[in-house]
Amino acid sequence: MNMYELLWAWSFAFMASLFLLIKSADLFTKNGEKIGQFFNMPKFIIGVTIVSVGTSLPELSTSIVAALNNTTEFVAANVIGSNIANILLVLGIVLIIAKKMNITWEISHVDLPLLLSSCFIFAIVIYDGIIKWQEAVVLLFGYLVYALYTIRITNDREPEENLELLKIRTVFLFILSIVLVYISAMFTIRSIIEISVLLNIGVDLISMTAVALGTSLPELSVTIVAAARGKAEIAIGNILGSNIFNTFIVASVPAFFGGGYLLVSKTTISFALPIMIIATLLCFFITQTKQMTQWEGWMLLIIYVLYIGNLFSVF
Repeated sequence: MNMYELLWAWSFAFMASLFLLIKSADLFTKNGEKIGQFFNMPKFIIGVTIVSVGTSLPELSTSIVAALNNTTEFVAANVIGSNIANILLVLGIVLIIAKKMNITWEISHVDLPLLLSSCFIFAIVIYDGIIKWQEAVVLLFGYLVYALYTIRITNDREPEENLELLKIRTVFLFILSIVLVYISAMFTIRSIIEISVLLNIGVDLISMTAVALGTSLPELSVTIVAAARGKAEIAIGNILGSNIFNTFIVASVPAFFGGGYLLVSKTTISFALPIMIIATLLCFFITQTKQMTQWEGWMLLIIYVLYIGNLFSVF
């Protein structure tokens, strides 16, 4: 096979494995919720644990596999690329669809301050070009604080009955989804490495764009459906929660599979990190009026197009 045939073959493998990864993550989330309901876990705990892990499982699984394959620079690039896509692309599209979005008390007093905090903690951790295992522990502790605070806030509400009959099929599909996640993540990373070699570009560039966009599809689909149904506050809550999970969990857990540290490329630090900080600050400031508009959605989308264009020197 010549180079172009190999490129087409690995591109197809990348898209197929990424599609399988997203579907298996969705399978994990749905059946995980049913198992949690069987054990009578409150909905807020299911949301903080199973659902939050499930929607960010593509990012987490690909990052762990990348660390196992000694392609550790993939991890931070994937986290930053996904967070940028979530705010500029996903939130932008949601605002365009919803036209107007009111900001709830939980978003303005819990999610947004913690999103801003997680962004700057993550920036400090990766600024020297490496995530050490000690710093990974700090990031894990940050997510523990977020999870406990979220549980305490939600726990003040009326408890709900969550009874669900546990079926053998549910357990089987849950286990199968975990196996499929690992296999699809393995092939996703392998195809990324092969494509980067063929095109002579960095793995970090692919992870900040194609992988970040692909792994953000679960958030995109969930938020678009929520916005279309008039539940825009659920949409933004999902975006902010996913970003916090990415910076605290996805950026830390792979360090324990990558020999105790993760490398961060210069491009990720010098170009992508400032864009993530700007996007996070934009998200914070446009919510201070307690309402976001369609025009702000278009602004976010334009910034994302400029970000992608500059990343590949199109503009």
